[in-house]
Amino acid sequence: MEVTTDANAAHLRFALAVHRATAGEPGIDDACVSPYSAAGALALVAEGARGETAAEITSLLAGTGSTTAEQVRLLDAAAALESRAGQEEPELAVSNTLWAWDGLAVEDGYAEALEHRTSGRVAAAPFVDDPEAARAAINADVAATTRNLIPELLPPGTVGPDTVATLVNALYLRCAWRHPFPVGDTADGDFHGPDGPLPVPMMRQTARMRYAEAAGWQAVAVPAAGGVEAVVLLPDRRLADAEAGLDDAVLADLLAAMAPEQVRLTMPRVSLDVPVPFGAALRSLGVRRMFTPQADLGGLSGDPRLQVSEVLHQAVLRLDESGLEGAAATAATMRLVSLPTGEPVVVDVNRPFLLLVRHAATGAVYFAARVVTP
Repeated sequence: MEVTTDANAAHLRFALAVHRATAGEPGIDDACVSPYSAAGALALVAEGARGETAAEITSLLAGTGSTTAEQVRLLDAAAALESRAGQEEPELAVSNTLWAWDGLAVEDGYAEALEHRTSGRVAAAPFVDDPEAARAAINADVAATTRNLIPELLPPGTVGPDTVATLVNALYLRCAWRHPFPVGDTADGDFHGPDGPLPVPMMRQTARMRYAEAAGWQAVAVPAAGGVEAVVLLPDRRLADAEAGLDDAVLADLLAAMAPEQVRLTMPRVSLDVPVPFGAALRSLGVRRMFTPQADLGGLSGDPRLQVSEVLHQAVLRLDESGLEGAAATAATMRLVSLPTGEPVVVDVNRPFLLLVRHAATGAVYFAARVVTP
């Protein structure tokens, strides 16, 4: 499935935008978000939106050089991982689900389009009659997709008697490194965080990896099975200062400049589990109308009272000597309202850094993270 350069650039802009909107002050605290899951859920909403409601989502998701349909094709292409003989099979699970109350008339065209998405389906949930049972069913389904890394996406109180639908994208990814870090080489080392040196287990290996150095950043891609890579972005100054100046053009140039190099890499294990107030982030990025009584979701249902009440997001990411494992889920709850060369390059990741887990062929960003206290 071909992914255009414009679609790739739009997705990278989106990934950086949602990272900034959800991570708080640059370089201060750990952060993790899944642009892949967020884009998947927003595309589900956009498919059912019309007019200005759709335009706001499309502007954030695709910008001016791409379309929502192209973004969906990028996500679907990144859901098909490569297989290589003699290599541990990667595991990727994606689900796209519209959970709907029986009393909500879902447009046939929307249901048909959803069935063409990766693992797309419409499922019934007793929102109005038994909100807790609906919440439990959605959480159980997300837990199954994410291999129980996200057991409760929807906390108590997020589904009420006025909830009539929830759109959910869930993602699970597990890949072994092509060249595992030797466990025996892991030893304590100092990670220089904002509060001073912190002794943590540091993994070490020397191998051929894609590498670039430009605009005050070192970038090294640790290759994993399935065409996945973890790109470490290490600044040459305080992360807070460097991150503030990192825009999508600089990041795109840095990624494009990466070329095979012998690299001696030292880096910490990573373990992040971050729930995100995603509704506030979307509003700050200009997606507002879908949260108001003026929302037009006529492509999903003919009921003009339908609007998005909240968007919840959670991402989990772990890196160790053997590989990476991550899970993410995004839910948009809806309600009815009343109308109105030479020596190896040395990369010593001993201070705060940014991390992208991406599909190398399409550029789809499964996870974007900031690691301040590993």
